[in-house]
Amino acid sequence: MSTTAAPHPLLERLAALQAAEPRLRARDAAAKLGVTEGQLVAARVSTGEARVLRGPWGDLIKRLPEIGHVMCLARNEAAVNERHGKYETVEIFPPMGKAPPMGQVVGPDIDLRIFLAPWGSGFALAEEIKDGTRHSLQFFDKHGVAIQKIYPQDDADTAAYEKIVQDFLAEAQSPELSVEPEPEKTADPDDASVDVEAFRRDWDAMQDTHQFFFMLRKHKVGREQALRLAGEERARPVAAMAPRTLLEAASKSGQEIMIFVGNRGIIQIHTGPVRNIKPMGPWINVLDPEFNLHLREDLVARAWVVKKATKDGTVTSMEIYDGAGENIALFFGKRKPGQPEPEGWREIVNSLA
Repeated sequence: MSTTAAPHPLLERLAALQAAEPRLRARDAAAKLGVTEGQLVAARVSTGEARVLRGPWGDLIKRLPEIGHVMCLARNEAAVNERHGKYETVEIFPPMGKAPPMGQVVGPDIDLRIFLAPWGSGFALAEEIKDGTRHSLQFFDKHGVAIQKIYPQDDADTAAYEKIVQDFLAEAQSPELSVEPEPEKTADPDDASVDVEAFRRDWDAMQDTHQFFFMLRKHKVGREQALRLAGEERARPVAAMAPRTLLEAASKSGQEIMIFVGNRGIIQIHTGPVRNIKPMGPWINVLDPEFNLHLREDLVARAWVVKKATKDGTVTSMEIYDGAGENIALFFGKRKPGQPEPEGWREIVNSLA
């Protein structure tokens, strides 16, 4: 395995930046340095702090239950979902026709929907922090943007972690990471080109919330465009500060909720209560022992209350979007298939102004 003899020049620039801004997050530090976060982690191969991993990523994910107790993190530009627990039922589905490879992790703590096509690189990282060495597995898409980070906790099986790293260690240990340029965002079609009446009929005929994605493809509409065209009885705009109002109301009432935060490669879901709600600067945070949510309120441009028809009755959610129309997070009341959504949840979302 090849490594470089001297620290990567990027690390010197990073050290200077961290000295000036010690609380800077890795994602923001990479942006200020003009590189991707994946490239910043790859540079640490030069010091031995990072080791390059290889796929198949689905095979690696199937091994994660061996580690035991972890904290897994998924984020996008405006939201971070951190969940403690164990990987339990892991399923990786082979590609079917034109459908890309997908997977899921299902359990009471770790609940993920995985889209493997964008996954590009992975690393095992050992960082020196004030409490010792912090180990993690970090995965990035083909553009160098973080997909998921997995941190073994104090009671995790460290031998199992190291065995996984060794089994998926790449032969070439290079501190250079080649990334693809970000794709241009596909513009939504003109509203006038959409058969709105047919679109609304299909909306009302849904039997399951998962049919929503296929309905968007059928009518060739963007996600937020669909909310605009649905009519206020199906989707209505609410204040951009609605996420804070919703979280505080759920905390006060004890209503258990579901929070979906995702990116190109993964959706991470929290199901359960939210208790400790704390604003900090531009962030509104849930700071509970097993679950943390960090949401940049200043990046929430629009929020919607959405009602979808299902065979179990209407399912109500709140969806939030950034200024570019990218989905930040989805909020639902806790429910299982075959059950109606809780009345307490409907009261919360229906009260949003």
